[in-house]
Amino acid sequence: MRLGLVLCAVLVGNTKALAQSGAPERPLFVNSDAYVLGAYAVATVAMFPLDRHLASVIRDEDLVANRDLKRASSIFRFFGGTGPYIIGGAMYAIGRLGKVQRAAALGLHGTEAIAVGQSVSGVLKVVLGRARPYTSADTNPHNFSLGRGLKGTDYQSFPSGHSTTAFAAAAAVEAETTEWWPHAQWILRPALYGGAALVALSRIYEDKHWASDVVVGSAIGAFAGLKVVRFNHTHEGNRIDRWFLGANSTASSIRVVSDGSEVGVVVHLSR
Repeated sequence: MRLGLVLCAVLVGNTKALAQSGAPERPLFVNSDAYVLGAYAVATVAMFPLDRHLASVIRDEDLVANRDLKRASSIFRFFGGTGPYIIGGAMYAIGRLGKVQRAAALGLHGTEAIAVGQSVSGVLKVVLGRARPYTSADTNPHNFSLGRGLKGTDYQSFPSGHSTTAFAAAAAVEAETTEWWPHAQWILRPALYGGAALVALSRIYEDKHWASDVVVGSAIGAFAGLKVVRFNHTHEGNRIDRWFLGANSTASSIRVVSDGSEVGVVVHLSR
Protein backbone atom coordinates (compact mmCIF):
# COMPACT_ATOMS: atom_id res chain seq x y z
CA MET A 1 0.00 0.00 0.00
CA ARG A 2 2.84 2.39 0.84
CA LEU A 3 4.55 1.65 -2.46
CA GLY A 4 1.27 2.19 -4.31
CA LEU A 5 0.78 5.56 -2.64
CA VAL A 6 4.27 6.66 -3.62
CA LEU A 7 3.70 5.60 -7.23
CA CYS A 8 0.41 7.51 -7.25
CA ALA A 9 2.18 10.58 -5.91
CA VAL A 10 4.68 10.26 -8.74
CA LEU A 11 2.04 10.30 -11.46
CA VAL A 12 0.02 13.10 -9.83
CA GLY A 13 3.13 15.24 -9.44
CA ASN A 14 4.07 14.77 -13.07
CA THR A 15 0.57 15.51 -14.30
CA LYS A 16 0.43 18.75 -12.30
CA ALA A 17 3.83 19.77 -13.64
CA LEU A 18 2.62 19.35 -17.20
CA ALA A 19 -0.61 21.20 -16.50
CA GLN A 20 1.21 24.14 -14.98
CA SER A 21 3.46 24.41 -18.03
CA GLY A 22 0.74 23.60 -20.51
CA ALA A 23 0.36 26.96 -22.27
CA PRO A 24 2.15 26.87 -25.68
CA GLU A 25 3.99 30.15 -25.06
CA ARG A 26 5.63 28.87 -21.87
CA PRO A 27 8.99 27.05 -21.85
CA LEU A 28 9.41 23.28 -21.72
CA PHE A 29 10.79 23.35 -18.17
CA VAL A 30 9.34 25.61 -15.48
CA ASN A 31 10.05 26.31 -11.81
CA SER A 32 7.43 23.82 -10.65
CA ASP A 33 9.52 21.01 -12.17
CA ALA A 34 12.16 21.59 -9.49
CA TYR A 35 9.55 21.04 -6.77
CA VAL A 36 8.34 17.86 -8.44
CA LEU A 37 11.88 16.50 -8.76
CA GLY A 38 12.49 17.41 -5.13
CA ALA A 39 9.39 15.45 -4.15
CA TYR A 40 10.75 12.45 -6.06
CA ALA A 41 14.04 12.71 -4.20
CA VAL A 42 12.25 12.82 -0.84
CA ALA A 43 10.05 9.87 -1.80
CA THR A 44 13.11 7.86 -2.83
CA VAL A 45 14.92 8.52 0.44
CA ALA A 46 11.74 7.62 2.32
CA MET A 47 11.60 4.30 0.46
CA PHE A 48 15.13 3.16 1.39
CA PRO A 49 14.20 2.05 4.93
CA LEU A 50 11.25 0.13 3.48
CA ASP A 51 13.16 -1.69 0.74
CA ARG A 52 13.94 -4.83 2.71
CA HIS A 53 10.47 -5.02 4.29
CA LEU A 54 8.60 -4.55 1.02
CA ALA A 55 10.76 -7.14 -0.69
CA SER A 56 9.94 -9.69 2.01
CA VAL A 57 6.20 -8.93 1.74
CA ILE A 58 5.96 -9.00 -2.06
CA ARG A 59 8.23 -12.04 -2.30
CA ASP A 60 6.37 -14.06 0.32
CA GLU A 61 6.96 -17.79 -0.22
CA ASP A 62 3.32 -18.47 -1.03
CA LEU A 63 3.18 -15.61 -3.53
CA VAL A 64 6.41 -16.61 -5.22
CA ALA A 65 5.16 -20.19 -5.57
CA ASN A 66 1.84 -19.11 -7.11
CA ARG A 67 1.77 -20.14 -10.77
CA ASP A 68 -0.83 -17.58 -11.78
CA LEU A 69 1.23 -14.75 -10.32
CA LYS A 70 4.33 -16.04 -12.07
CA ARG A 71 2.47 -16.10 -15.37
CA ALA A 72 1.08 -12.61 -14.80
CA SER A 73 4.51 -11.31 -13.84
CA SER A 74 6.00 -12.55 -17.11
CA ILE A 75 3.29 -10.69 -19.02
CA PHE A 76 3.98 -7.49 -17.10
CA ARG A 77 7.69 -7.96 -17.79
CA PHE A 78 6.92 -7.91 -21.52
CA PHE A 79 5.06 -4.61 -21.17
CA GLY A 80 8.05 -3.10 -19.40
CA GLY A 81 10.55 -4.50 -21.87
CA THR A 82 10.13 -4.97 -25.61
CA GLY A 83 6.33 -4.67 -25.57
CA PRO A 84 6.02 -0.86 -25.72
CA TYR A 85 8.58 -0.69 -28.53
CA ILE A 86 6.65 -3.27 -30.55
CA ILE A 87 3.31 -1.56 -29.88
CA GLY A 88 4.71 1.90 -30.60
CA GLY A 89 6.37 0.73 -33.81
CA ALA A 90 3.19 -1.00 -34.95
CA MET A 91 1.08 2.08 -34.26
CA TYR A 92 3.52 4.25 -36.15
CA ALA A 93 3.58 1.89 -39.15
CA ILE A 94 -0.21 1.51 -39.24
CA GLY A 95 -0.65 5.26 -38.93
CA ARG A 96 1.77 6.02 -41.75
CA LEU A 97 0.45 3.32 -44.08
CA GLY A 98 -3.17 4.13 -43.30
CA LYS A 99 -2.54 7.88 -43.31
CA VAL A 100 -3.88 8.21 -39.78
CA GLN A 101 -1.66 11.00 -38.50
CA ARG A 102 -2.72 10.74 -34.87
CA ALA A 103 -1.90 7.03 -34.67
CA ALA A 104 1.51 7.63 -36.22
CA ALA A 105 2.20 10.54 -33.87
CA LEU A 106 1.14 8.50 -30.84
CA GLY A 107 3.45 5.63 -31.80
CA LEU A 108 6.36 7.95 -32.53
CA HIS A 109 6.05 10.18 -29.46
CA GLY A 110 5.53 7.21 -27.15
CA THR A 111 8.70 5.57 -28.47
CA GLU A 112 10.57 8.87 -28.15
CA ALA A 113 9.50 9.11 -24.51
CA ILE A 114 10.78 5.62 -23.78
CA ALA A 115 14.11 6.37 -25.45
CA VAL A 116 14.55 9.57 -23.41
CA GLY A 117 13.62 7.86 -20.15
CA GLN A 118 15.88 4.90 -20.82
CA SER A 119 18.79 7.19 -21.61
CA VAL A 120 18.53 8.78 -18.17
CA SER A 121 17.97 5.46 -16.38
CA GLY A 122 20.84 3.83 -18.26
CA VAL A 123 23.33 6.46 -17.16
CA LEU A 124 22.22 6.25 -13.53
CA LYS A 125 22.41 2.45 -13.58
CA VAL A 126 26.05 2.50 -14.67
CA VAL A 127 27.14 5.40 -12.45
CA LEU A 128 25.45 4.33 -9.20
CA GLY A 129 26.18 0.60 -9.48
CA ARG A 130 23.54 -0.73 -7.10
CA ALA A 131 23.53 -4.50 -6.65
CA ARG A 132 20.29 -6.28 -7.53
CA PRO A 133 18.52 -8.03 -4.65
CA TYR A 134 19.46 -11.52 -5.84
CA THR A 135 23.19 -10.71 -5.86
CA SER A 136 23.39 -9.76 -2.17
CA ALA A 137 23.81 -12.71 0.14
CA ASP A 138 22.62 -10.61 3.05
CA THR A 139 19.92 -8.89 0.91
CA ASN A 140 21.53 -5.54 1.59
CA PRO A 141 19.50 -2.77 -0.11
CA HIS A 142 22.26 -0.20 0.40
CA ASN A 143 24.86 -1.91 -1.76
CA PHE A 144 25.92 0.97 -4.06
CA SER A 145 29.30 1.57 -5.66
CA LEU A 146 30.10 4.36 -8.10
CA GLY A 147 30.79 3.10 -11.61
CA ARG A 148 30.21 -0.55 -10.72
CA GLY A 149 27.40 -0.76 -13.24
CA LEU A 150 30.09 -1.17 -15.89
CA LYS A 151 30.67 -4.69 -14.55
CA GLY A 152 27.32 -5.91 -15.84
CA THR A 153 23.58 -6.00 -15.28
CA ASP A 154 23.94 -7.56 -11.82
CA TYR A 155 24.99 -4.12 -10.61
CA GLN A 156 22.48 -2.02 -12.53
CA SER A 157 19.53 -2.19 -10.17
CA PHE A 158 18.95 1.54 -9.61
CA PRO A 159 16.69 2.68 -11.20
CA SER A 160 14.36 0.10 -12.72
CA GLY A 161 14.48 0.22 -16.51
CA HIS A 162 11.22 -1.73 -16.90
CA SER A 163 9.45 0.76 -14.64
CA THR A 164 10.90 3.62 -16.67
CA THR A 165 9.65 2.11 -19.92
CA ALA A 166 6.18 1.34 -18.60
CA PHE A 167 5.62 4.77 -17.07
CA ALA A 168 7.13 6.62 -20.04
CA ALA A 169 4.74 4.84 -22.39
CA ALA A 170 1.77 5.36 -20.05
CA ALA A 171 2.49 9.06 -19.55
CA ALA A 172 3.07 9.73 -23.25
CA VAL A 173 -0.09 7.92 -24.34
CA GLU A 174 -2.20 9.61 -21.66
CA ALA A 175 -0.82 13.07 -22.41
CA GLU A 176 -1.06 12.67 -26.17
CA THR A 177 -4.60 11.30 -26.26
CA THR A 178 -5.99 13.79 -23.76
CA GLU A 179 -4.73 16.56 -26.05
CA TRP A 180 -7.34 15.26 -28.50
CA TRP A 181 -10.01 14.05 -26.06
CA PRO A 182 -9.60 15.91 -22.74
CA HIS A 183 -12.43 14.05 -21.00
CA ALA A 184 -10.85 10.68 -21.76
CA GLN A 185 -8.21 11.19 -19.05
CA TRP A 186 -10.55 9.91 -16.33
CA ILE A 187 -10.64 6.54 -18.10
CA LEU A 188 -7.14 6.42 -19.56
CA ARG A 189 -5.18 7.62 -16.54
CA PRO A 190 -6.19 4.84 -14.09
CA ALA A 191 -5.83 2.16 -16.76
CA LEU A 192 -2.45 3.27 -18.09
CA TYR A 193 -0.80 4.19 -14.80
CA GLY A 194 -2.36 1.21 -13.05
CA GLY A 195 -0.87 -1.11 -15.65
CA ALA A 196 2.51 0.60 -15.35
CA ALA A 197 2.40 0.21 -11.55
CA LEU A 198 1.83 -3.54 -11.99
CA VAL A 199 4.92 -3.70 -14.20
CA ALA A 200 6.89 -1.96 -11.46
CA LEU A 201 5.60 -4.32 -8.76
CA SER A 202 6.46 -7.34 -10.92
CA ARG A 203 10.11 -6.31 -10.85
CA ILE A 204 10.16 -6.59 -7.06
CA TYR A 205 8.21 -9.84 -7.24
CA GLU A 206 10.84 -11.32 -9.57
CA ASP A 207 13.64 -10.21 -7.21
CA LYS A 208 15.16 -7.94 -9.87
CA HIS A 209 14.72 -4.63 -8.06
CA TRP A 210 14.18 -2.93 -4.73
CA ALA A 211 11.11 -0.78 -4.15
CA SER A 212 13.14 2.43 -4.35
CA ASP A 213 14.44 1.31 -7.76
CA VAL A 214 10.94 1.14 -9.20
CA VAL A 215 9.88 4.43 -7.63
CA VAL A 216 12.76 6.31 -9.26
CA GLY A 217 12.32 4.44 -12.53
CA SER A 218 8.62 5.29 -12.54
CA ALA A 219 9.36 8.96 -11.84
CA ILE A 220 11.90 9.20 -14.66
CA GLY A 221 9.56 7.46 -17.10
CA ALA A 222 6.50 9.55 -16.28
CA PHE A 223 8.47 12.79 -16.40
CA ALA A 224 10.02 11.82 -19.75
CA GLY A 225 6.65 10.89 -21.24
CA LEU A 226 4.97 14.13 -20.25
CA LYS A 227 7.85 16.36 -21.32
CA VAL A 228 8.28 14.66 -24.70
CA VAL A 229 4.61 15.21 -25.51
CA ARG A 230 4.83 18.77 -24.17
CA PHE A 231 7.83 19.45 -26.44
CA ASN A 232 6.15 18.06 -29.54
CA HIS A 233 3.00 20.10 -28.97
CA THR A 234 4.90 23.35 -28.41
CA HIS A 235 7.40 22.77 -31.22
CA GLU A 236 5.11 21.74 -34.05
CA GLY A 237 7.01 20.78 -37.17
CA ASN A 238 10.20 19.98 -35.26
CA ARG A 239 12.87 18.07 -37.13
CA ILE A 240 12.00 14.61 -35.81
CA ASP A 241 8.33 15.05 -36.66
CA ARG A 242 9.22 16.27 -40.12
CA TRP A 243 11.47 13.27 -40.68
CA PHE A 244 9.12 10.59 -39.40
CA LEU A 245 5.64 12.07 -39.77
CA GLY A 246 6.10 14.18 -42.84
CA ALA A 247 4.72 17.09 -40.80
CA ASN A 248 5.27 20.58 -42.08
CA SER A 249 4.09 22.82 -39.27
CA THR A 250 4.92 26.47 -39.16
CA ALA A 251 4.03 29.25 -36.79
CA SER A 252 3.55 32.85 -37.71
CA SER A 253 2.98 35.85 -35.48
CA ILE A 254 0.54 38.63 -36.30
CA ARG A 255 0.91 41.80 -34.26
CA VAL A 256 -1.84 44.37 -34.01
CA VAL A 257 -1.28 47.82 -32.49
CA SER A 258 -4.32 49.53 -31.10
CA ASP A 259 -4.53 52.47 -28.68
CA GLY A 260 -0.89 52.16 -27.85
CA SER A 261 -1.11 48.51 -26.76
CA GLU A 262 0.34 45.60 -28.65
CA VAL A 263 -1.57 42.36 -28.97
CA GLY A 264 0.26 39.26 -30.08
CA VAL A 265 -1.64 36.52 -31.87
CA VAL A 266 0.08 33.26 -32.74
CA VAL A 267 -1.43 31.18 -35.50
CA HIS A 268 -0.24 27.61 -36.10
CA LEU A 269 -0.49 26.41 -39.66
CA SER A 270 0.05 22.73 -40.37
CA ARG A 271 -0.44 20.38 -43.28
